[in-house]
Amino acid sequence: MLWYESFDKKIADYLPDLHVEKEEPLSRHSSFRIGGPARRMAFPTTPEQLVLLQGFAAECEARLLLIGNGTNMLFPDKGLDRLVINTRDLAGLEIEAENGCDITAQAGVSLAKLANFACTKGLTGLEFAHGIPGSVGGGVCMNAGAYGGEIKDVLLGATILFPEEGVKFVPCEELVLGYRHSILTDHPDAVVLSAVFRLQKGDRAAIRARMDELMAKRKASQPLEFPSAGSTFKRPAGYFAGALIEQANLKGLRIGDAQVSEKHAGFVINCGHATGEDVRVLIKEVQKRVKANSGVVLEPEVKIIDE
Repeated sequence: MLWYESFDKKIADYLPDLHVEKEEPLSRHSSFRIGGPARRMAFPTTPEQLVLLQGFAAECEARLLLIGNGTNMLFPDKGLDRLVINTRDLAGLEIEAENGCDITAQAGVSLAKLANFACTKGLTGLEFAHGIPGSVGGGVCMNAGAYGGEIKDVLLGATILFPEEGVKFVPCEELVLGYRHSILTDHPDAVVLSAVFRLQKGDRAAIRARMDELMAKRKASQPLEFPSAGSTFKRPAGYFAGALIEQANLKGLRIGDAQVSEKHAGFVINCGHATGEDVRVLIKEVQKRVKANSGVVLEPEVKIIDE
């Protein structure tokens, strides 16, 4: 029996009400709008369902891939013979009543929604996250940040499912959060279920004004009108990727419908019908020319899923 046939039987027997799609186009779940079909895509609505799904995957010998908003991934054109778990419906948000400053957010909550929620409660500290196109789960894994703020600045800790150890709460300091890195990037099988953020009381109007200011900066400097995965490359030590790419005269470089943005060279955008292969080839070409021009090796920030 094929793995997905075994999986379908498990779902029918134990989670008949769970939303599962067969041969679901990954392009529908990617900010790049790129990707072929996932053999199975499941949409858990509770942490308990996610825990069961991980167990089913192991029993059925299914290769597992967890995604949130799909904002930092490039999927293959041929699709994936894998079980993809989409956390978008793990969207619970609650505030700690005792101190009124701690917010617990499930993995699928978008960072934009989290920042807006904090603002409505008069809590400051998450303004930087307002325009980051990702989810809480991904934000914790990658220590998402922008405009001088990072997740580690406000994170108390996260509840994480470890395949061998089960579910446990991990304090922020034990996550070893750094630039686009944490212990979770070294353990891709671990799954963030929720996270707790400690904020400070602030003025709602001032918080909203700061969020609006940062969003205006994003719109002015980034190609938000095109599908992309945000910054394509990590920031090299002592440099800025966008500046290195611009210095190599690569703004506007195009392969198929994938293009180095003319607005911000640090972004590779989908101009219409770009394929995953277009983007991969363009990334390699940018790396090659930047290294030849400056000697700096650019490392992709976007996670390239090959199979």
